[in-house]
Order: sequence, then C-alpha cells, then structure tokens
Amino acid sequence: MKAVLIVLDGVGAGEAPDSAAYGDAGSDTLGHVARAVGGLRLPTLQRLGLGNIEEIKGVERNPAPLASWGRMRELSAGKDTITGHWEMMGVVNGRPFPTYPHGFPPEVISAFEARIGRKVLGNRPASGTEIIKELGGKHLETGSPIVYTSADSVFQIAAHVDVIAVEELYSMCAAAREMLVHPNNVCRVIARPFKGMNGQFSRISEKRRDFALEPPGETAVDALAGKGIPVISAGKVGEMFSMRGFREKVKFGNNLEGAEKLKSYLSGKEDAFIFANLNDFDTLYGHRRDPAGYARSLEEFDSALAEMLPLLGDDDSLFITADHGCDPAMPGTDHTRELVPLLFYRRGEPGRDLGMRDGFMDIGAAVARLFGLDFPKGRSFFPFS
Repeated sequence: MKAVLIVLDGVGAGEAPDSAAYGDAGSDTLGHVARAVGGLRLPTLQRLGLGNIEEIKGVERNPAPLASWGRMRELSAGKDTITGHWEMMGVVNGRPFPTYPHGFPPEVISAFEARIGRKVLGNRPASGTEIIKELGGKHLETGSPIVYTSADSVFQIAAHVDVIAVEELYSMCAAAREMLVHPNNVCRVIARPFKGMNGQFSRISEKRRDFALEPPGETAVDALAGKGIPVISAGKVGEMFSMRGFREKVKFGNNLEGAEKLKSYLSGKEDAFIFANLNDFDTLYGHRRDPAGYARSLEEFDSALAEMLPLLGDDDSLFITADHGCDPAMPGTDHTRELVPLLFYRRGEPGRDLGMRDGFMDIGAAVARLFGLDFPKGRSFFPFS
C-alpha cells in the first residue's frame, strides 16, 4: 500500500478568515489565476472534484467526483512553506518565525563572515534571480557570497559554482544554520548555487538545499518511521523536517521532472508514504506575479496527473493539497494567507464533501490511519463513517 501526498506549493484556494491580519484580504490564488487567463483547462482535477472546492473559472463542479474534496484552514501563525508542511504532519506553530524586511542585523552578518572567513554581498530582501543578476559580477570578482532574504523567514546564500563549490556552499549554510538561534531563529537557510557567464546567470534548481529547523514536536512522519513504514521525500520536503523520519529523498529540477519521479515510485511494489512538494507554482510564477505562467504550470500538472492516476493500486491513496497561497493578483511578491484545497482519491471510494477542515494536521492523521496508526494530532477523514 502506498499513500502519496502532493503539495502544490503556493496554490491557495481563497482567503482565510484571518487573511486581513496578514495584509491578504481578498486573496484567491486559484480563482484569480483562472480569471486572469479566461479560464483554466484542468480536466483531470475537474474529474477529481477541484471545481467543487470553490468557484474556478473553467473548472466546473462535478456532481460525481472521483475524489473527496474540501478546504483546510491553517491554525499556525505565519504563511510560509515550512509552517504549512509542519502543520500537515501535526505540529502547530503558535509564533511566526522572524523576518528581516531591512536585511539581517550587523551582528548576525559579522558573526557569519567570521565563521566562513569571507565578506558577504547583498544582505537585503530581494528576488533571487534579480540579486544574482545585479551582484553576480561583483561576486565573481571578490569571491564574496551573496546573502539575501525575502518576506519569508529565510537566510539565502547564492554562489557561482566556479567560485564557491557546491559542497563548500553547503558547509556555509550549515554554519549559518548552527548560529541562527533565538532570537534570530530563522526558519530556513537555503543554498542557491548558480552558473553561467556574467549577464547570463541561471540558478541550478536541483542543487538547491534547505537547512531547516527541526520540528519541535512529534510528527506523523516520526510516527510512521517508528513503525518501520518507509517515508520518502520527493522534492524539498524532507529538508523542511531536517530529514527526521525520512528514509530517502529524491530531488528534481522542476515540476515535470518531479511528476516523472512520482510515476516511477507509483509503479514500484514497496509499501511507502511518499511526501512530495512541487515548487514551480510558487517560485517561478507566484512570487514573480505571472498568472499566465501559473496557469500553464497548473495545466502541465493536470496532464501529468492524468498519467499518475492509473498507476495507483486498489489499496493506494492520493492526497493533493497546498501549504499556503501565492496569489499573483495581489500586490508585492509575498505568499498570501489562504485556505488550501484538499482532494483525497482512493480507487472505488465515492467522492464525499470533507467540508472545512480546522487545521492542516487532518492530513497527517489520515495518512497515519491508512497505515493502521492512531496519530493523536488531527482528525482523520478516512475511513469514512
């Protein structure tokens, strides 16, 4: 038996009750993307019941969907990736991680420079591609890594692979992770290697690595691993849990590569929980406020999903959700505080309305129940009563 959880990074499904407190009133990633392009063409997701979750132009309601459908409201404070993934597995974060809208304090930067023996460039919130374009030439001249942040709680380090080897960049990130403790307990340190000539730099997505804080409590991943159930990370998921409880990880450069990796696991015979994150929606299109690109990416995923479904066995289960919103119709480049979609597919099970779930952790509870475990954090929606 396999349970597959696919997180569509940043694919929100309408404003949350507390969206206004985050400056995100009126946000609706799926709805706004669909309207911006005159309607989405998502026949596979429509068959599963995505159109039953909210009004999405081009995605009709399905009176007999293949999957059960609903939405989930986040209980944790914040709207970042790691908070959403932790909550899915049972950890509710009551205090948001620190952010740095004006860059990191001098004492943080000086301590980091002392640890790595180099000065740094940047130290401000920025788009990763833009700051590499701006400072990449100077980086080549000086050998100084580029440090930047975003609206999220991240300490990002970019370096050209011909100046700072990838393994050395990872060591720098590990040093930063070790020193970034309370009150500067940044959620994630991210290695951002890049390549190319000055003026034509490009990031090497498959070499990205996240160095995250460990979850402060037991997760559903821990519970599954403790019972000997293999847990596999597809994409960046495992790194957000410091790989705790994960048996292995598979990396990929984009969503389509990720879909191919998932198909290979679905074709295998081993029982496992496969926890996947598809990141292009958020990184390439949400933050860059590109609704047309966002729509194309959703439609590509829909086509890949059509090829995945026949690979699921009679005892296998598929969950599709998101970790937060990233509405390209909203001002700025930040994530958006939104409800997230929930689809649950199991061959032969009729689709049911799962309603509004009060917390993302219901997914972790459902995954645990599928493997015969009672995980106390969350309310499993399967088996159906």
